Amino acid sequence: MRKAIAAALWLGLSALSAGHALAGEAGDAVFAERGPWSLGGQELQWSVHVEGPDAPGFLRIDDGSVTLAEVVDPSDQQPVLQLTQKTDSRTRQIGPFPISGGDPVLTFFLEQTARDMAGLTGGSPHYIRNRIKDALFRGGQIARQGEASVATFTPFAEDPNAARMKGFETLTLTFVLDDPKQPIRELRAETQGDMPGYVNRMALQ
Repeated sequence: MRKAIAAALWLGLSALSAGHALAGEAGDAVFAERGPWSLGGQELQWSVHVEGPDAPGFLRIDDGSVTLAEVVDPSDQQPVLQLTQKTDSRTRQIGPFPISGGDPVLTFFLEQTARDMAGLTGGSPHYIRNRIKDALFRGGQIARQGEASVATFTPFAEDPNAARMKGFETLTLTFVLDDPKQPIRELRAETQGDMPGYVNRMALQ
């Protein structure tokens, strides 16, 4: 089951990463090559907070976390990466992910956002991923904020289907970045106004 979840996440990342050669400065900063990872016994943890309207299948998370760790794959005894997600009601492990691959935490965040939006709007996950992909690799803005860089994207601001997006046409993706080789400090997806009042925030602890 865990490998199936990991495979689904990486398929989502492939959809979001297609066309990386066309990335702009903001997209390049978000999708910088942070591997190969060498965590050893260190674990990296992000707090997780997700809120939105009461709807069937939507998982609100008041005080959750995602932990990235290096473990040994029992199938070949090689180091791999693993995510541990804790919500208010359950804990699950997701992986394995390759040491030299992309950023599993970024993948997890984008997939959760796309999945939540699809569930709350009834829209196509494939369409939503493609629009997010276009925003990440062909648009966005990046600015300095103290010692950090902040990249922002509005995937659905001018979408022809905005009237059917139930507030997600205002969705803004924000990434607070340090050195390109370092993990992303903060990942945030949020809508403006009361409808639907969606927030997905992960912050490095």
